[in-house]
Amino acid sequence: MLTLILASFLTFVELNCENLFDCRHDSLKQDTEFMPESLRKWTPWRYWHKLNNIGKEIIACGEENGDFRIPDLVALTEVENDSVLHDLTRRSLLRNANYEYVMTDSPDERGIDVALLYSPFTFSLITSKYHRIEPVEGMSPTRDILYVKGKIISGDTLHVYVVHAPSKYDGEKRTRPYRLAVANVLNKSIDSLRTINKDARILIAGDFNETSAEPSITAISENDLHNLTSTAKGSNGAMGTYKYDGIWQSIDHVFVSNSLKNYVVWSKIFDAPFLLTEDKRHGGVKPSRTYNGMRYSQDGFSDHLPLVVKLQF
Repeated sequence: MLTLILASFLTFVELNCENLFDCRHDSLKQDTEFMPESLRKWTPWRYWHKLNNIGKEIIACGEENGDFRIPDLVALTEVENDSVLHDLTRRSLLRNANYEYVMTDSPDERGIDVALLYSPFTFSLITSKYHRIEPVEGMSPTRDILYVKGKIISGDTLHVYVVHAPSKYDGEKRTRPYRLAVANVLNKSIDSLRTINKDARILIAGDFNETSAEPSITAISENDLHNLTSTAKGSNGAMGTYKYDGIWQSIDHVFVSNSLKNYVVWSKIFDAPFLLTEDKRHGGVKPSRTYNGMRYSQDGFSDHLPLVVKLQF
């Protein structure tokens, strides 16, 4: 009876891994920044250390009141390829979690992709596919949207989307249409899904590179989707998932359909002390990242903090 009660809970994590590259060159991608001979000196030691740090972070996201339970689903962005996911799930600190995974193979010029880790004990994969984003004017090829359909242990079917929208690197106004293009593809897929099942239980997560008040997030929210994490806070000083020039922003999001909203127990930014470092310039704390500019930190994890959502079915 106790096993059945525990199994009715599902823990979902969203995490931008901050450039989780291997240290081998892919001749079709612009990945030479992360090579042993590059300015970053991305050596095998640093690669494996990063994998273990990410594994430690994911495991820690399953902690609640001193008890640990491996998260059931983990949406990852900024992961390079299948080789990296194999190493993460089979050869890092995560190896005993027995995660399976699905991921995209996108036309992104740097070679970064999105993925979903899932525990085969609590999530049975039915199908997965990707949605390609056709570039609008001035836009470079970007990450595909990952769609995954599976059955959880309660017997319910869950539809999961993982998104990594284009950044504001070339300016917010200029790049705004790029993120709207991603939102439009996402919304069209959701609309198609709802023509088959109007009560489909949908969960969307990723790095959208916009806050909840900005256009692409508004467009997604207006499609009968509830943004669980727009006002989420941490317990140790984090006021968002990302900090830029001293200002906290929540640019990572988790959305659920109205049909799933009532199953949500809580959502939060996971800001354990080991994921934070002192912000000496602006005050307070900030995410402990792998690189500050070109300066490497072996204590770093990512420039983003993870989001954790707990559901009960």
